[in-house]
Amino acid sequence: MKKTNNKIEEFIRVDHAGERGAVKIYEGQLLALNTIVKDENLKKTIEDMKVHEIEHCQFFENEIKKRNIKPTKLLPLWDLLGVGLGFGSTILGKKAAMLCTASVEEVIDKHYLDQINQLGPEEKELKKKIIKFREDELHHKDIAYEKGASKKGLYSIMDKIIKTGSKIAINISEKI
Repeated sequence: MKKTNNKIEEFIRVDHAGERGAVKIYEGQLLALNTIVKDENLKKTIEDMKVHEIEHCQFFENEIKKRNIKPTKLLPLWDLLGVGLGFGSTILGKKAAMLCTASVEEVIDKHYLDQINQLGPEEKELKKKIIKFREDELHHKDIAYEKGASKKGLYSIMDKIIKTGSKIAINISEKI
């Protein structure tokens, strides 16, 4: 079993929580799309993005096991909030659903970039994965804007709330 330094442990713990959170947000969005909101195009877009998030989550799940890192104790809470955010944003409409994706991905872009800049040559494989995952997330953000995400009017408030919540979840998940 590899002994991992604290910074790397924090990176993996928070990235695992974040990727799992992304999966849960998309699950919440799909729940709304399968029950209340009928939009087959939006459903397909979200299903496609969810595939990437599952791949990312599985990678960090494996890293947690391989490196014997404890996941965040707040996973059950993040799961619940993720599904709620996904569901809630989608019942507000397509613009809100896509803004949810764009807002989260903008926070993750900066978060992953910070990690990439801190990872040294001893973590070459981890760095390579995070670079690839960041590219996936940026692609999701672009799709969200193409599909109608907007920060105009009240959406600007929603954007700030989602970004603040995401940053708080990151800060907590690194430590607990």
